[in-house]
Order: sequence, then structure tokens, then C-alpha cells
Amino acid sequence: MVGVRSQVAFLWVALALCTAMSSEVLAQKKYDSGASDTEIKIGNIMPYSGPASGYASIGRTEAAYFNKVNAEGGINGRKIKFISYDDAYTPPKTVEQARKLVESDGVLLIFGSLGTSTNGAIRKYMNEKKVPQLFVASGASKWNDPKQYPWTMGWQPNYASEARIYAKYIMKEKPGGKIGVLYQNDDFGKDYLKGLKEGLGAKASMIVREEAYDTSEPAIDERVVKLKAAGADIFISFTSQKFAAQGIKKAAEINWHPMHIISNVSASVGGVLEPAGIEISQGILSATYMKDGSDPQWNADEGMKKFYNFLAQYEPKANKLDAGVVYGYAAAQTMMKVLQMCGDDLTRENVMRQAASLKDFEPDTLLPGIKINTAPDDFAPIEQLQMMRFKGRKWELFGDVISSEIGH
Repeated sequence: MVGVRSQVAFLWVALALCTAMSSEVLAQKKYDSGASDTEIKIGNIMPYSGPASGYASIGRTEAAYFNKVNAEGGINGRKIKFISYDDAYTPPKTVEQARKLVESDGVLLIFGSLGTSTNGAIRKYMNEKKVPQLFVASGASKWNDPKQYPWTMGWQPNYASEARIYAKYIMKEKPGGKIGVLYQNDDFGKDYLKGLKEGLGAKASMIVREEAYDTSEPAIDERVVKLKAAGADIFISFTSQKFAAQGIKKAAEINWHPMHIISNVSASVGGVLEPAGIEISQGILSATYMKDGSDPQWNADEGMKKFYNFLAQYEPKANKLDAGVVYGYAAAQTMMKVLQMCGDDLTRENVMRQAASLKDFEPDTLLPGIKINTAPDDFAPIEQLQMMRFKGRKWELFGDVISSEIGH
């Protein structure tokens, strides 16, 4: 009998040891390069100089947000090391900086790098290396291609679908109009133009002139003059910030007062409309998915209260009128949400798995009703926008929040 009891006792001890070992294995932390018990390294590439330097506020705001996260204890006890380099908005430099971040700095992932052509230059490299290229700061539709590029994901609504919303608005409000389009001569501008033509469909002949510019050009004044001379009474500016401001100024100088639509990426009050001139910006149209940091209607909004408190404490020199500041805050919040979801499994594979599993996430600075959702076969986090008109010193929203996808 004693022998049987001893055997039973031995079996219980063995079982307890196995259970303990299994629990230990299950609880084991998993890390790839750039992650440890104490730190998570995040890489970023921004145009702190060059023709798109107006967007540099995005990178500065993200850096400040990660400082806030670190001051509050980090993510699951780990501090964020944010390494952000300048590429001057030139693809060859972007490639150089991406290699440095991955191969020298050993980052876990690259987050929020800005630009369509610039991110396009590193997409193949990032996917070959199997390093997440997360929440690209560009609305090119090509970032939503999980089958071919499973390591690359965008964040904002895509340009082509945004342009389809403008086409829908034009056909309703000015169906007999003549459209002049100024667009950046790269994937960014071409994506918008493609979406506009798709949206116009059989009425694409409403476009009477297209003017493409290169970012190396110092000014686009002559192109604006040509659009007016073509008889256009609708001026659509699919441009980055510097050129959007130039277009507003030049139209006023030549006494041209068309229906004027600017892309969401250039709808910054502080970055575009103030430099161009508040008075001559009245009535300009655009679409958005974010709250306007300059609009007092959001003063009592809980999310914006958090945003304003963040600025006061961590980025007091930031211009709250700059849409890039609002953008950087929301994008950084989304990145932190993904890392929280990763828990102690900080492998690159799990980072992408969690990024593709966001459900109804609402960053503080997105418009009410706009939520972030992703799936393994759908890498488009934000798919809704609302039309707006510039009046006084702020944007006024009108109409409903609508899906930017075809058929919605």
C-alpha cells in the first residue's frame, strides 16, 4: 500500500512540475531585434528638410507622444526609443535611412514614415527583411496589399477614394463645371487623379486641363495661370502643403475665384491656409477624418481635452492649428495600441498580427463616428471622411461622415 501511495505522490509531483514548466513556457517572453525587457526601438523617416518639410510637425509630435508614454511608465513596462531620421523627401535618402534603422540601429519596426514615393522606395526592402513598415503616412491605395506586401500597412484614408468623394460632390453641386487639376507628378498625385476620374466616370470630360509639377520646382504659379486660361471654374489641388499654399496665393493674385478643392493632406490651417492668407482662403473645400485643433467646437470634447493637455505638457511649442500635430498624435496613439496588444510577444510577426486585428479603436483626435478597423485581408485602418468648408479661421464640417470606398 505504501508503495502505491509513493507512486501516486510521485506522479502528482511530476504532474505539478510539468504544469509549472508548461506555464513557464507559455509565459515566456518573445523578442525580435529592437525589443527587450526594458525597451522597444521604433524607427521613423520624416522630411525635416526639403519640399515637404511642412509635414515635419508629424514626426515631432510623435516623438513628444512617445516621451509622454515613457513618462507614464512605457508600454507594458518597456520604454520607447524613437529614432527618427531626415530624408528631405528624396527616395534614395529614404532607402539609406531605412537600411540604417534596420541594419545598424536594429529597430523592431519602422512606423509612420512620410511620403508615397519615399515609402514606395523601401517597401520591397522592408518586406524582404520581414520588418513591419507600419502606418505609412501616405494615403496611397497600394499600402493595402496584404497578399503581396504583408509587412506594409497604411493608416489614413486612401487618396483615390478621397478624390472619388470630391467627384461626387462636384457632380451634385456643379454638374456643368469645368475642372482644372494641379497634381504632384508622382504616385501621390497620380493616385488622386485616378480616383477623381473614376468618380467622374462618364463625366471625366469635365476635366479641361491637367497640370503636373515636380517637387523640385520652386513654384507652380505658371501652372495655375494655365488652368485659369483653360476656362476652368473648378480648381482641384492634389498637392503637398507648400504647393497648395502657392496655388491659393496665385489664384487670388490673378483674380481667379473658382470652386477650390484642396486635398486632405494640405488642409492644415497653420501649415497651409495661414501662410497663404486667411482672407483669400475663405470658401475653400476639402474632406477630413480628424478634428480641427483650431476649432473651439471641440473645446469640451474629452479626446481633445487630452490632446490639448498633452501639448501643454510635452510639446508646448507645437501649433495646434497645424493638422500635422493632430495627425501625429492619433497615429502615435494607434501605434501604442498595437504594442499594448502585443503584450510580451514582441516579435515582428506578432506586431503585424496585432496591427491587422484592430477593432473599433478611436484615437482622441479622430472625428466622432470614425473608428479604426483592420483585418488580415484588409490593411486600410480608416475608410471614412466628411466634407468641410473653410470659413473665418476654421473648417466647418457639413454633410454626413461617409465611407471613402467605392460602392459605399
